[in-house]
Amino acid sequence: MNIGILLIAVVGGVAGALSTVYLTISLPAVIIWKIYRRIHLGIPVTK
Repeated sequence: MNIGILLIAVVGGVAGALSTVYLTISLPAVIIWKIYRRIHLGIPVTK
């Protein structure tokens, strides 16, 4: 297999994996942060 194509496939796979990990961690973190602010500070969740 061509080394260039293999390199592009690896870089694309790593980029996809990192974006998946970021979304998996950040979405629950934002939801928890909004719930915390709602309980502690009385700020609406939609703000």
